[in-house]
Order: sequence, then C-alpha cells, then structure tokens
Amino acid sequence: MKKISLSLIFCAGLLFMGCKNENKENNGMEDQSDVEMSATDMTEGAGAEAEAEVKKATADLQAKSGSNLSGTVTFTQQNGEVTMKATVKGLKEGKHAIHIHEAGDCSADDGTSAGGHWNPTNEQHGKWGSSEGYHKGDIGNIEVGADGTGTITRTTDEWCIGCDDPNKNIVGKAIIVHQGVDDFTSQPSGAAGKRVGCGVIKKTE
Repeated sequence: MKKISLSLIFCAGLLFMGCKNENKENNGMEDQSDVEMSATDMTEGAGAEAEAEVKKATADLQAKSGSNLSGTVTFTQQNGEVTMKATVKGLKEGKHAIHIHEAGDCSADDGTSAGGHWNPTNEQHGKWGSSEGYHKGDIGNIEVGADGTGTITRTTDEWCIGCDDPNKNIVGKAIIVHQGVDDFTSQPSGAAGKRVGCGVIKKTE
C-alpha cells in the first residue's frame, strides 16, 4: 500500500509540474503576442500621423511690368494632396494666366528672372490634366471680376510641400500672373503676355 501511495503521489507531482510549465509557456506566448500587437499599433499610428500631417506654404505676389497687382497664393498639404488658393487684386476684368515658374527669383522688373514654366517632367505646355501633356506648373487662368479681384483653387497630388521629390516639390519656385489669357496651345507658355505679378513659394509650417 505504501508503494502504491508513493507512486500516486509521484505521478500527481509530475502532472502538477507539467501543468505549471504549460501555463508558463502559454503566458509567454500571450506576452509575446501583446508585444507584437503593440509594435503593430505603434507602426500604424505613426503612419496615420504622417498621413494627417499638415504642411503649408505661401507666395506673396509683387506687382511687375508696371501693374497694380497684389495678392497671395496659399498652399496646404494634407493626406497626400496639395490645395492651392490664389487671390489677386488690381487686374482688369477677364481671364489672366497663372503658372508656377522654375526659379524662385522675382528680382527683375518684368518678372523674367523667374525663368520659364516649371516643367520637371519635360512635357509640352497645355491645359491641366490634358492627355496630350502639360507642365506641372500649368495652373491655368484666373477669372477676375469687375472689381479687379479674382480667385482660383486647385487640389492635386502632383505637388508636394518640401518633400524630396524634385518632380513634385513646389517650394522655392515662383508664381507668375500674366497680363493675358493662357490659350493652352501656344508653346512653350500659352502666349499669355507680360508678367504682371510674381511671388516666391516659401514653406511656412
């Protein structure tokens, strides 16, 4: 009887130790799973934060070629898109071309120091979104009312504010407003006439 009792006690002890070790292994697996989930959550959170980050830039327009133009162009980047809003004053009623030009230099009285249209992908000049091609700086025409003011808004994922992609980064470029209308056909700039306003795009946030 003593031998049987000792055997039973010994077996019970082995069973207890086995269960204890199994619980430790399960707890270890649960702890590891928690760590993996936390790391995933952190990565997803960082990605969402970067996606939601807001960047801003502005260009204050200066009068050129003897015009009375003034105005401001603002850029806001969020969720992978840039929204531009340009407001101008002091122009004749009608349509006036507005473009992004390659050089952030408004020192010349006629605005020619800003160079040609910003065209990093070497496309022909055209209307924004045309299947035949267009410059990254081909914003289009701004409609000016009888009071001499006008606005234009554009939202696109083809621009960025201060990113590392030279084909998208608008910071350091210039905004040019022209006296005439962009016909979207004449090369290389749409035959829009004199440059009557110029402003350098600068990152603000």
